[in-house]
Amino acid sequence: MIETFPLLSSDALSDGPKELSLLSIIAQAFFQPFSVEENLLVVLTGLTAGSGVGFNRAMLFRTSGETLKGEVWLGPRSAEDARTIWNILSTPGIGYVEMIEHNRWLLSRESDSLTPRIKSLAYPLTLPGLNLPALCAAKKEVFLVREARRETLVDPEFLEIIDVDEFLCVPLYSQENILGAIILDNAYSRQAIDAKDIRLAGLCGLIAGNYISATTLHKRMIELEKLAALGELSMFITHQIRNPLTAIGGFLDQLANAPDNANLRNRNLGIIRQEIDRLEDVLAKLARFLKVDVKTTIPFDLRPELETLVQREEFQRPSEGRALTLEIEGNLPRIQGDPTYIDEALRNLLDNAFEATPGGGTIAIRGRYGDPWVIVEIQDSGPGMSPAVKEKLFSPFFSTKNQGFGLGLLFVKRVMESLGGKIEIDSTPGHGTRFRLFFRSTEERRQAG
Repeated sequence: MIETFPLLSSDALSDGPKELSLLSIIAQAFFQPFSVEENLLVVLTGLTAGSGVGFNRAMLFRTSGETLKGEVWLGPRSAEDARTIWNILSTPGIGYVEMIEHNRWLLSRESDSLTPRIKSLAYPLTLPGLNLPALCAAKKEVFLVREARRETLVDPEFLEIIDVDEFLCVPLYSQENILGAIILDNAYSRQAIDAKDIRLAGLCGLIAGNYISATTLHKRMIELEKLAALGELSMFITHQIRNPLTAIGGFLDQLANAPDNANLRNRNLGIIRQEIDRLEDVLAKLARFLKVDVKTTIPFDLRPELETLVQREEFQRPSEGRALTLEIEGNLPRIQGDPTYIDEALRNLLDNAFEATPGGGTIAIRGRYGDPWVIVEIQDSGPGMSPAVKEKLFSPFFSTKNQGFGLGLLFVKRVMESLGGKIEIDSTPGHGTRFRLFFRSTEERRQAG
């Protein structure tokens, strides 16, 4: 007997261990396209959910420069609100996703949220004599405060807003940077904060700090990649345009110095025309790559598309001794796509296959179905690629050809991704290369009629 179970449980089990419930809530973040703010909301939900750690309220501060600023305050506004929310969230069938969604909705309604009360709170992190909550963030230590009204280290304005005698302050930080703080309390249940709650809250603080740090690092990486791509684009344009312009300028100077030489004039004008054509080709290919934007798609059959492709004059090259074969599985489902972009992507790959295959070799095209994909394979019998070359194949302006622009395969990849598909490569030195294009099918495999 075989039983199957979901990897991620969505049930909020109030009688389960707090640690397991907390892990289940926070795990939701890994299965959603959340922003860092929403990931932090998931952590706050885990801290305040009754089946999680169970604090009544959670207040989030984030650093901005050298200042700690109030950002989010999650929880009921009063004891009556607390009872209403607890009753709703304890309803059978309510799970972690519903809790997160409820908290997201609550924060979106500023009139029903505590958040506006802390938006004006801001504390410097660099001056001597820091008080809570800034002291917690600056020292990177967890603070449990009891008899808060007698504690001189608690900021009076903060205490007036939070209005409790006991609260927990958890720092958010990376190895080097102060990222914020979370303040937790049990304003309505009046339940004492125990050692287990402190340990779980500290764990959530580490997770929240990791979310912030990882997201910041990711944004920096994207910015660096953009700068690197811009530098490569500048080098590409400079390299591809400088030579034709230099040639044009040189031949124009010759014409200017010998205006009556008809033979020189005709020769130079012909060369200038060729260089202008070369410039136009560079700009056209660059523009085509930059303008990949599939807005309109239609369902269509790939079979006639592939059959027409292999009959094109440029792919019928018997004098070079290459054989081109086509094998299409019967009753392929239709795909959703843009025929123009798909035709160009296929031609690009087939061009590459012909250039890679020596005389006497074979290029094979296959079309088949592999639920939910319609798969097109283009196999050449060329020299193959090393792992190092394969790894760089989709990098802008990287080419294995002497006269290549390094945009063709990246164009194919962008087309496939815009259609919700993908491209894969199998290549071994000495054994050729196989490209596989995966198109999403729009219907089940058609029955033979």
